Amino acid sequence: MSRFLNVLRSWLVMVSIVAAGNSLQSFRDHTFLYEKLYTGKPDLVNGLQARTYGIWTLLSSVVRCLCAIDIHNKTLYYITLWTFFLALGHFLSELFVFGTAAPTIGVMAPLTVASISILGMLVGLQHLEAEPGSRQKKRN
Repeated sequence: MSRFLNVLRSWLVMVSIVAAGNSLQSFRDHTFLYEKLYTGKPDLVNGLQARTYGIWTLLSSVVRCLCAIDIHNKTLYYITLWTFFLALGHFLSELFVFGTAAPTIGVMAPLTVASISILGMLVGLQHLEAEPGSRQKKRN
């Protein structure tokens, strides 16, 4: 396995752990969301929305961790890549379309992580293709 893929796996584990922490925080106290993320319209944040965000974030965390464990699984790799595209789209839309978020560190951090992760995973695809035996076997 290439050094780049090992770094990418470590990155995915780190991002997964941080996401799991954010998820737990959303379940514990929903004020976390309107104090850090949705500062543009904090009155729209409630417990239900926080728990929904928490479940979505926990699911993303699990998918990213599984990808780090089995980085050669192409289907899982693409699903993981999509989790970052969805996160990027979500935070950009909250920032520029809906106005529920402001450009604070709480929003800029996930935008940065999603962007770096997308770039890293796109580069990682080249490394996966270059590895011998990385192509999945045909099923009979």
